[in-house]
Amino acid sequence: MASQSIDNAFTAPATLGAASDPTYAGALSFMRRRFSKDVSGSDVTVWGIPFDSAVSNRPGARFGPQALRRASAIFDNDPQYPFHADFFETLSVVDYGDCLLDYRLPERAHLAMREQASALLEKTGFLLTLGGDHSITFPLLQAHAARHGKLSLVHFDAHQDTWPLATDTHGRPRVDHGSFVSAALREGLIDPDSSIQIGIRTHAPETGGVEILFGHEVEDLTSAEIAKRIYERTGGTNCYLSFDIDCLDVAFAPGTGTPVAGGPSSAKMLAVLHHLKNLQLVGADVVEVSPPYDHADITAVAGATVAMYLLGILADKKAAVAR
Repeated sequence: MASQSIDNAFTAPATLGAASDPTYAGALSFMRRRFSKDVSGSDVTVWGIPFDSAVSNRPGARFGPQALRRASAIFDNDPQYPFHADFFETLSVVDYGDCLLDYRLPERAHLAMREQASALLEKTGFLLTLGGDHSITFPLLQAHAARHGKLSLVHFDAHQDTWPLATDTHGRPRVDHGSFVSAALREGLIDPDSSIQIGIRTHAPETGGVEILFGHEVEDLTSAEIAKRIYERTGGTNCYLSFDIDCLDVAFAPGTGTPVAGGPSSAKMLAVLHHLKNLQLVGADVVEVSPPYDHADITAVAGATVAMYLLGILADKKAAVAR
């Protein structure tokens, strides 16, 4: 037993190296990575934003980060499919824990998210965020654009999230999970001419100039063809990838706040992600997992796998540079 680990999230001697905790036991960080508030020098920092005060339908996404961490325990540090590698031989990944929010003051939440994300980006190479409702992507885009300049948004979703921006009682823009793209366009955080949305199965009054691959188009295209459209649209620019779990058909992601039938399978969208190895990713999130409406962790497993694929892309890139 001397070579076995337990509670690797706390006992790991370094940020590199596999864990050997049983899948049913141990402290549940994301993929057993070491919990640490010191992310200095890490390639990737995973953190959660447990916030769902900006939803228009069913709440519960505040429990998303917990569910995604729990589901990630099934990745038992064997070589991860389909990457043929243990990411953590070379990729230094830390689980920072969660964003600190005052639940009594939700109107201040986005500012707290932006400030904390900006502080983390000063110390880590890449920020992978577990949500949370989709409004959290707005302050994350603010933090990433401040560091990298205007971004291309690669947005997997059933909804465009380009609804008109309302104002609060003080005349300030009111950003919710259906208007974060409008807010990002208004602030110039993303370039509509190099941004794309995949899997859309609803209509909003405006597109903002962002290219849309509707659900029926996704159905007719192969995963390689979808990836080709993404590459063509983004054109080698710095990209922020946001994956709303309701991009998937409700059969594959029942545990979400605003489910929409007629979407793609988890297998197809994961295949698309696997084709995006050469995308110039600078940040990413997985949002809208709502465990109260899930069954047997179906949605949480899908969301955790999306996050795992994103780590796989980053690990492949680092390995390629090392070669």
